[in-house]
Amino acid sequence: MHPLDLTRRQFFGTSGLQIGGLAMALLAGNRASGAPKAVAPVHPPLPGYPHHAPKAKAVIYLHLNGGPSQLDTWDYKPKLVEHFDKDLPESVRKGQRITTMTSGQARLPVAPSLFKFSQHGKCGMWASELLPHTAKWVDEIALVKSVHTNAINHDPACTFVMTGSEVPGKPSIGSWLSYGLGSESNDLPAFVVFTPYWSSGAAAQALFSRMWASGFLPGRYSGVALRSVGDPVLYVQNPDGVSEASRRAMLDTLGSLNKKSFDKYGDPETLTRTSAYEMAFRMQTSVPDLTDLSKEPAKTLEMYGPDVKKPGSFAASALLARRLVERGVRAVQILHRGWDQHGNLPGEIRAQCKDTDQPTAALLADLKQKGLLDSTLVVCGGEFGRTVYSQGGLSKTNYGRDHHPRNFCMWLAGGGIKGGQVYGETDDFSYNVTEKPAHVNDINATVLHLMGIDHSKFTYKFQGLDQRLTGVEEQHVIKDLIA
Repeated sequence: MHPLDLTRRQFFGTSGLQIGGLAMALLAGNRASGAPKAVAPVHPPLPGYPHHAPKAKAVIYLHLNGGPSQLDTWDYKPKLVEHFDKDLPESVRKGQRITTMTSGQARLPVAPSLFKFSQHGKCGMWASELLPHTAKWVDEIALVKSVHTNAINHDPACTFVMTGSEVPGKPSIGSWLSYGLGSESNDLPAFVVFTPYWSSGAAAQALFSRMWASGFLPGRYSGVALRSVGDPVLYVQNPDGVSEASRRAMLDTLGSLNKKSFDKYGDPETLTRTSAYEMAFRMQTSVPDLTDLSKEPAKTLEMYGPDVKKPGSFAASALLARRLVERGVRAVQILHRGWDQHGNLPGEIRAQCKDTDQPTAALLADLKQKGLLDSTLVVCGGEFGRTVYSQGGLSKTNYGRDHHPRNFCMWLAGGGIKGGQVYGETDDFSYNVTEKPAHVNDINATVLHLMGIDHSKFTYKFQGLDQRLTGVEEQHVIKDLIA
């Protein structure tokens, strides 16, 4: 044995591998004796997980990267018309921090939404004319108008909403879920990511892999990003002249060498590499089948809209998300960029909603008709909201909005959610929460709860702390959202 001081986690990890090897040997004996073949799960859950009966088995997280304007989509403020081009009252701002992009402006002129709002569904929820398709599903949606975050700039805010912390290096929510709950699929990753293109033509914030990375968790829990151009996964096909049997023999030999290395050094990342090689082999068959939409009914493709046949579109990503959860994948993340609208907001947000509105509604309809909506939690939102005052010039037909972390909208639907409700309220300027504040990590705690996990007990020892997705401060499950 190499003279390495094993950590407690490495010790139990090694012991678990040895026990697993014994179990596999016993299974092999059973097969030899004619007993039914047992298939060990590729992505097993942690022992004792879930903590309680889950209401949802999978999560599809629609992240609108850049911070969509709540004022122009969900947070209807009709009284703002009276305040057009008037200065934001100090009694509303209350000296709160604003970004350097508008702090130097001589004025902060109020910009009412250009878009019409109307009520929808039996619940009468207000929604913008930008969302005609999603508005048809408000009776399935729980809209949270009082979400707030700590960060005022994109990178820390995106890191926060995806990992529960502004500090880089923490696991994303999908990684936490795949770590704790594993996956029912043996042929696909437990956590899959899409980064579709956007149509507004505006510059967009960079997406960092930390948004779907495993942080301090073992690397095998990172999200696998499927590419929109060319093969979904690089080198998913065998090279010319290499048969499946040859690849299998090569991986078996490599696996035995890696096991010797792990037995000698106890490095858990060795297991990560072995797991990655094995999953890549399985994906050579499963991914081409996943991405082949030719067998989807014409009515389904029509429901998602014309862009569904364009690789890399939000529509194609949404349909693939349904196909993934249908195949047992635990977490799917779609990150749609281009929502950072500091100027020309009316023109740009129209294009963004055209990308996302119909496919989002189609995803909910598709899940429901497949019998999957009750077991699939759909979450939609950005990293913060936008200001009621205009950044730069203001006219009746054009305006921009700066970052606003004090309140913004997110919605949840499907697995375990009580639809047709609005949770929380904001003031007449959509500037401050007035009822039922919901911290970003309250949303994360609620997602974990619906997946059968007690967020306060879901920890991983790192840097001397019992790290959690929901951070070290006390957070709460939003019980009013749960059916």
